[in-house]
Amino acid sequence: MAKRDYYEILGASKGASAEELKKAYRTKAKELHPDRNSDNPNAEAQFKEVNEAYDVLKDENKKAAYDRYGHAAFEGGGGGGAAGQRGYGQQGDFASAFSDVFEDLFGDFMGGRGGAPGGRSRAQRGSDLRYNLRVSLEEAHQGIQKTINVPTSVACDTCRGTGAEGGAEPAVCPTCSGMGKVRAQQGFFTVERTCPTCSGAGQIVKNPCRVCGGAGRTEKERSLSVNIPAGVETGTRIRLAAEGEAGMRGGPSGDLYIFIEVKEHPLFQRDGSHLFCRVPISIATAALGGEVEVPTIDGGKSRVKVPAGAQTGKQMRLRAKGMPALRGGGVGDMLIELAVETPVNLTARQKDILREFEKLSEDNNPEGNSFFSKVKGFWDNMKG
Repeated sequence: MAKRDYYEILGASKGASAEELKKAYRTKAKELHPDRNSDNPNAEAQFKEVNEAYDVLKDENKKAAYDRYGHAAFEGGGGGGAAGQRGYGQQGDFASAFSDVFEDLFGDFMGGRGGAPGGRSRAQRGSDLRYNLRVSLEEAHQGIQKTINVPTSVACDTCRGTGAEGGAEPAVCPTCSGMGKVRAQQGFFTVERTCPTCSGAGQIVKNPCRVCGGAGRTEKERSLSVNIPAGVETGTRIRLAAEGEAGMRGGPSGDLYIFIEVKEHPLFQRDGSHLFCRVPISIATAALGGEVEVPTIDGGKSRVKVPAGAQTGKQMRLRAKGMPALRGGGVGDMLIELAVETPVNLTARQKDILREFEKLSEDNNPEGNSFFSKVKGFWDNMKG
């Protein structure tokens, strides 16, 4: 039976680059790996075929010979065909052909790719930090500069962040040669584990700093000045780059994220850039009309004219007396909502006046008259 074309097996074109061939191989190897295809009796043979093809095409010399002479270039045992004819699970050229992409295929499950000796950085970026900051509505309106105290890790002054006594540079780990991981051959598979000597750092500190214990950082509370822009809302996030936790052994610092919470206000309720204020007025002011003085969020005052016959719930608008938009877009409005207040703790004289007023006001309550007229019609309909 004629052997299939290697490019066809990988699903790649003849002019494919080395990176494209590798990508095609990874896709096919994942698709046909026997451990993932236990219900497919042909998976093992197909998997060998894919590895045989890639073993040839990944090598520039073998690929050039194959492109010129095809399978005839390796007749007599001189090429990649021998690799594909070894049994699944055996060591040799087959395992060698697979090892260079083993981490790409299974890196997510095995903890990622190890670095080359000396290529893995011992430095580790510090963690990001979160700080919850509460501000008043007035502070959110005008913007403010706040000083906050953040407990965090900072670079050790004694060892200058290296973790070694006197600031000396750490040595390459002798167990993993700086890779941070060690490999063990288990049959067909090459298993990687975090190096037990350096815990994955790739380097070791022979004489740890007495202050930080070799970590390169210490715990400390820092004071930071934070600019809170006008218009912030609850949930607004402010990022301070490199103000988070210090990195391990000289690594870069993380970031500090400040989350804003705007406290509730006793007078104003906020809806985006608009403010609401509920203002009580007397029965006399509601009936006769007049003026009422209301506060504004900037600490000022505004006089609002109340029309005669005003009812509870009537709203009036004060333009540009609300909150500024955080990223431009002007200033919101302030909405005044009137609440007609019923007097309490009346004197006998006041009660007499109100009873007399009620007798004279039968035609002055249009909403009440309309309501009770509808009630009467409802009851009449129910009787009918």
